[in-house]
Amino acid sequence: MNDERHRLGGLLTGEPRVVAAGVEVLAGALTEQAVPVEAVDWRPPPAGTEQALAAVLGDPRRADANARAVRRMVTARPHLMDVRPAREVLGLEAGTFLHAGPPLEWERASGPMRGALIGAMLLEGLAETPPDAERELERGTAAFEPCHGHATVGPMAGVVSPSMWMWVVEDAEHGGRSYCSLNEGLGKVLRYGAYGPEVIERLTWMGEALGPALQAAVRRHGPLDLMSVIAQALQMGDELHNRNRAATSLLLRELAPVLAAAEEVPRDLAAGTLRFAAGNEHFFLNAGMAAAKACADAARDVPGSSLVVAMARNGTDFGIQVSGTGDRWFTAPAGVPDGLYLGDYGPGDANPDIGDSAITETAGMGGFALAAAPAIVRFVGGEVPDAVAATQRMYEITLSEHPVLQIPLLSFRGTPAGVDVTRVVRTGILPVIDTGIAGREAGTGQVGAGLVEPPPEVFTAALHALAEIA
Repeated sequence: MNDERHRLGGLLTGEPRVVAAGVEVLAGALTEQAVPVEAVDWRPPPAGTEQALAAVLGDPRRADANARAVRRMVTARPHLMDVRPAREVLGLEAGTFLHAGPPLEWERASGPMRGALIGAMLLEGLAETPPDAERELERGTAAFEPCHGHATVGPMAGVVSPSMWMWVVEDAEHGGRSYCSLNEGLGKVLRYGAYGPEVIERLTWMGEALGPALQAAVRRHGPLDLMSVIAQALQMGDELHNRNRAATSLLLRELAPVLAAAEEVPRDLAAGTLRFAAGNEHFFLNAGMAAAKACADAARDVPGSSLVVAMARNGTDFGIQVSGTGDRWFTAPAGVPDGLYLGDYGPGDANPDIGDSAITETAGMGGFALAAAPAIVRFVGGEVPDAVAATQRMYEITLSEHPVLQIPLLSFRGTPAGVDVTRVVRTGILPVIDTGIAGREAGTGQVGAGLVEPPPEVFTAALHALAEIA
C-alpha cells in the first residue's frame, strides 16, 4: 500500500479534494458538481476473514519470513544448462505423464487436458487410435501427476511424456533446478488439446531431431543467463508470457552461431532447427517459464511466509501454493479468460483457464509486466492505458519491485514481484494473468487469447491455512 499512500499524500496539498473509496454513486455526484475527486479501488476484506487476517498479520515471523522469501525469489539466477529427454531428467517411465495445474483425475479433466493426454498416448505408442487411447485412460492404465511436483512447468495442458525433450535450468544463486518442455508453436498443438496426425508428426520430429540439435547447441554454448535475456526482452517490448518475440530473437542470437558450428549436427538439421524456432515467436516461452519456476521455487518453504510460489490451472481448477504452507494446493473452479478470439470462435468455444504459464506472473513477469509490452493489447484486448493500469495495480499486492526486470514506460521501475496472500485478501485486488484460450472440445486447439484473474477463494483458503499455523 506504500504506493497508494504516497499518491494520496500528495492530495493533502493545494486545493481540497475528495477521496472516494469504492462508492461510485458518491464520486459521480461530486464530479458532476465540479468537485475534484480521487477514486480509490478499495473494498473491505471478505466477511469471515477478520480473525485469520489478524492472526497472520500478527505472526511475529511474518515480516522477516516474507522479506527472506521474496529476496530469494528476486535474487535467483536461472541459467539454461542443457536439453534432455524427460525420461532421463525426470525419471518418467512408460505410461506416466505430467500435467499442468493442481492434481486432477481423468473424470474431472477438461476437453483440452483430455486431448493432450490422448495425444501423449499416441506419441508414446501406448495406443494406435484416439478412441483406443481414450479407453485406456478411462481404465486408468496411465498415471498422471502435476508438473509442479517434479520441479517442472508446462504451458496450457502442460502434458509431458517420457520421450519429450526438456529445457534444463539451474539457479546459480540458490542451487535449484527446473524443467519445461520445448514449445511446439501455435494453433493445433498438443498443449491446446489437439492430437491430429500433424501434431504427432511434429512432436516426433521434435523428439528425434530438434531436441538433440538444441542439446548440442546449448552444451557448446555453456550456461546461458536467462534473467539477462528476460531483462533485455522487457526493454524491447515483451512481457514474457503472451509476447516473447524479442526474447526468442535474443535466444536465437546466442544459440545460432554455436548450432551452425556443431559438427555433430547435420547442416540441414541445423537449418531446420533455426527455421522452426524463428518461425515460432513463442519459442522462448517455455525456457522463460522454467526460469520463472526456478525463481519461485527459491522462495519455497519459508515458515511464516505468505508469499505465493505457484499459480497454476488444469482447465478445471485454479490452484495456488504458498511458501509457508509447503506443497499444499488451495483450489477453486477456474474461470474463462476474457479476450479476443480467432476466426469464428467465441466465448462459447472457450475452455476454463489452463496451464502452468502463470508461473511467469508469480515471478513478476507476464501480466505483472504488461506496462512493458503495450503491443500486447492488440493480442489480448484492451488499450495501452489498460496495460499500464494493470501493472500499477499489481504493486498493491506484491512484496517487492524486481531489481533486474525493469519497465521503461514506468521510468524503469522494477516489475511488481512476489504476490502476498494477505494483501490480496485485504485489498480485494486479484493478480492479472494474460493467457491463451484453449477450445473446450478435445482436439480443437487454440481459439483465442486474453486476460484472466484467479478465483478469490484460493487466497482466502490459503489465508485460513496460514492462520492455523501462525
